[in-house]
Amino acid sequence: MTGWFQGTGEILSALSAGDSWMLSEAMGQPAIWPLGLIAMLVAAVLILLLYRVSPWFERNFEPTVMVISYLAIGGIIFVEVFRRFVLSEQAPWSTTLPPFLFLIMTWFGCSYNVKLRTHLAFAEFRNAMPRGGQMACLLLDATLWIVFSWIVVVTSSRVAANSASNFQIMLGTDNVMQWWFLISVPLAFTVLVARVLENLLIDFDRYRSGGTLIEQAVIGGD
Repeated sequence: MTGWFQGTGEILSALSAGDSWMLSEAMGQPAIWPLGLIAMLVAAVLILLLYRVSPWFERNFEPTVMVISYLAIGGIIFVEVFRRFVLSEQAPWSTTLPPFLFLIMTWFGCSYNVKLRTHLAFAEFRNAMPRGGQMACLLLDATLWIVFSWIVVVTSSRVAANSASNFQIMLGTDNVMQWWFLISVPLAFTVLVARVLENLLIDFDRYRSGGTLIEQAVIGGD
């Protein structure tokens, strides 16, 4: 148990110092896994509380991020294709920024689809199960999502910290750092965990009240 938290002091010191190189080095310690799990769950609970305080934010956060990212991608491609073939000029960052925007759109979209439960749920098979089995499947879903998100949050945070420590600049720009966009991955998966916890609370409430546990999800529905 003690070995799991080896390097905790180094990680906390690097965070307090705000030094990206120190943080990148410290994140190689075993403690990054339990600390990452704790930080992810605490942040997810805070986001869940924010959802309760602001229903508008709960309904529109991920769709707003997705729409803005999508329009930005489409706008950049449209304008730069026109400039390239009509004006024979093109912004050097026009081919490097859209993939990062697509990264943001994709993972926040993943969080939104967890909210809508439009991932693979095998609803027909689960509907044939007793209520206890249905609830067990929903608990398994939540556990798998949390574990998967935990792995992504820790590993992608390492990538973002390493990018910051090496001062990686987006190709085609002079001062736009790559880690500004890479950090969106652990943030998106933390939001995803908040959606998992939100669904789990709904499932527990339905289980106690005798409501329907497994519903057929519709892609694009709400």
